[in-house]
Amino acid sequence: MFFNLPTIMTWTRILAIPLLVWVFRWPVSMELRNLIAACMFVVFALTDWLDGFLARKLNQTSAFGAFLDPVADKFLVCACLLVLVDLGRVDVIVALLIIGREIAVSALREWMAQIGAYKTVAVHMIGKVKTTVQMVAIPFLLFDGVVFGVIDTGYWGEIFIWISAILTIWSMVFYLQKAIPHIKESVGQ
Repeated sequence: MFFNLPTIMTWTRILAIPLLVWVFRWPVSMELRNLIAACMFVVFALTDWLDGFLARKLNQTSAFGAFLDPVADKFLVCACLLVLVDLGRVDVIVALLIIGREIAVSALREWMAQIGAYKTVAVHMIGKVKTTVQMVAIPFLLFDGVVFGVIDTGYWGEIFIWISAILTIWSMVFYLQKAIPHIKESVGQ
């Protein structure tokens, strides 16, 4: 279905992304901007989980929802990475690796779907781990402060985002290895 509760939640997440970016233009202290942006990201990440849960629980899964949900995730991650690069909290190389991988793997999945081999590049555990590490790194980097007087989120966010970049490359190589036999077959080699 184009409009059901889980899909509306996904649409809302997409439409709210510019608001998260705009937070860093508000005329308030950087600490408050960081807190608001980090909280927004966490809420968006939770609604990502919740819309999938509700779709299954309410029996409202759809091909459109299955398409839109990862698109929303990619928009959110890419927008946050661009903000973090702009703030000097993420190296541009890391952002390029992550964004480039998302584009490449999305294109690869599209190609595999066209040749009837989509299951070859279906989401694998390495991709899920990569996404989880990103979903921890990004709010840490957005917050960029000390939590509970102990956890330096900027420091740990940087470590996690680099781990995410490594997992990003690893997962892309994994998907490419799975797809290469089908690619060779489809181009007649």
